[in-house]
Amino acid sequence: MFRSVNIFLKSFPVHVIIWKMSCKVFGKKIPVFNSWAPEFSEKNGLEIGGPSGMFNANGYFPIYPLIKKLDGLNFSNSTVWEGTIVEGFNYKYYTKTGYQFIAEGSKLTKISDDCYDFVLSCNNLEHMANPIQAVFEWKRVLKKKGVMLLILPNKEANFDHRRPYTKLEHIVADFENNTDEKDTTHLNEILALHDLKRDPQAGSNEQFRTRCNDNFGNRCMHHHVFNPEVLKQMIEYCELNVLGQFSSYTDHFVLAIKD
Repeated sequence: MFRSVNIFLKSFPVHVIIWKMSCKVFGKKIPVFNSWAPEFSEKNGLEIGGPSGMFNANGYFPIYPLIKKLDGLNFSNSTVWEGTIVEGFNYKYYTKTGYQFIAEGSKLTKISDDCYDFVLSCNNLEHMANPIQAVFEWKRVLKKKGVMLLILPNKEANFDHRRPYTKLEHIVADFENNTDEKDTTHLNEILALHDLKRDPQAGSNEQFRTRCNDNFGNRCMHHHVFNPEVLKQMIEYCELNVLGQFSSYTDHFVLAIKD
């Protein structure tokens, strides 16, 4: 335990450490929480790649206690984050339970059009090789006037801080070329610039390389690195209207609506 704490203190900037600790100890919420929360209160939604601590009662954006019903979707029966999971009515979030889907996040073939009031994605979209395809699919399952909350990592606070931001043109090209999850376009960049000091769970250079080479199986790799401007442009490309954005020391938040 003490070794993990020591690695954390040495690996991250002081302002990031203070932010993370203040959020954890004092239950700090992001400033836009009160104005955004009504979009989720007593409504039905879908979370891609959860459940997420961000949404728990003591998280930065604690909407789990407010939600009427939430289903979840993960790409596999076995993930690094959740361990072994099965499809069925066993998606546990906060003190509640919804339906757990097992499917690709960009191919929600088991879910009908226009059936959810909101879609959540927390620190998930960066793991997808074709994020525009995913957002279009999430938009499909939203009702008219439904909202989408995307939370993506702020690279300055994590192991991507040495990497360049991905340009919108590249993300659009991935969509137009129907790029799939076996894509390795960014592999060499990741192997060269990933800061392992900020990712101790990845192990040694060799262990990290092995994990990246099996990314289709584990989905640990961050294909793209987003800044707020490109994130907004991507959302607008998907013909969603951005209701608001906020960036903390650790994450970028964007709330969009389907008209």
